[in-house]
Amino acid sequence: MSSIPESIHLEDLIRDIPDFPQKGILFKDITPLLQDKAAFHAALDRLAAHYAGAGIQAVVGVDSRGFIFGAVLAYLLNCGFVPVRKFGKLPYQTETVEYELEYGTNIVEIHTDAIKPGQRVLIVDDLLATGGTVSAAMELVEKLGGHIAGIAFLVELTFLRGREQLKGHDVFALIKY
Repeated sequence: MSSIPESIHLEDLIRDIPDFPQKGILFKDITPLLQDKAAFHAALDRLAAHYAGAGIQAVVGVDSRGFIFGAVLAYLLNCGFVPVRKFGKLPYQTETVEYELEYGTNIVEIHTDAIKPGQRVLIVDDLLATGGTVSAAMELVEKLGGHIAGIAFLVELTFLRGREQLKGHDVFALIKY
């Protein structure tokens, strides 16, 4: 990993989009950060530095923006990458979990051979809001016998209290609002 410039303020590269995807929501758009090579590099180096030496054996990325960060983190941590996808997107045998959304339910899945029992897993997504999606990913990892060694996010919306659903785990977010 390269040196991590502290002069880069990642939050300056996240823009607010009012009323997206629906009226009353203030969407945190991470695409300006992704487009800035120094900020993107710094964000991933900072996430990887937090888990360096933690013995991570697999990184689970949550569909879909978790894939962006998860795959690079797997590379930086010298381990494999495992996708948790929305229902119907994986071609092999899967384990599934249905979870609640503020406006209904959703289903995520993982390949049944993706995690080995006892394997130390880092779960990664771009944003922690209510915690529903990442809780479902945690349930999938645990169903396969994996040990959740950490849960990482680029952004955490603290006012939505999603961290409360993740109690008992190492939860790390680079940016908090």
